[in-house]
Amino acid sequence: MSATADHAETNLAVRLGFKPDQVVQEIGYDDDVDQELRETIKAVTGTELVDEEYDDVADAVVLWFREDDGDLTDALVDAIAYMEEGGSILLLTPKTGRDGYVEASEISEAARTAGLSASKSVSAGKDWTGSRLVTPKAAAKRR
Repeated sequence: MSATADHAETNLAVRLGFKPDQVVQEIGYDDDVDQELRETIKAVTGTELVDEEYDDVADAVVLWFREDDGDLTDALVDAIAYMEEGGSILLLTPKTGRDGYVEASEISEAARTAGLSASKSVSAGKDWTGSRLVTPKAAAKRR
């Protein structure tokens, strides 16, 4: 196995589904986000993350969400509006015990209500848990 292939297998951004040349829109950025994860996503895609003001469709959305950020279902529905068909949302929420923690049941219910399928959660840095959310149509195409 080459060093590059080994790096790809261990790279969190790759495991979360990010690919070269993707346009990734970031929603919910604040000073508490994981800068290392952001840099890893930019390195894999080879592009800067675009912000909430971006007015075109994105291949993927990174949504940083905390308990006091409002309604999660509404945030997911809004994020879908920015996304290319077949794209995915990386929902990042604070880990258990951290300020802003969001219950797994709330994430599951909000994803289902928004018409998304959730993967299992993964550690996405010291303070964040990530869930990759896709439209059921996109999930079926991957199989």
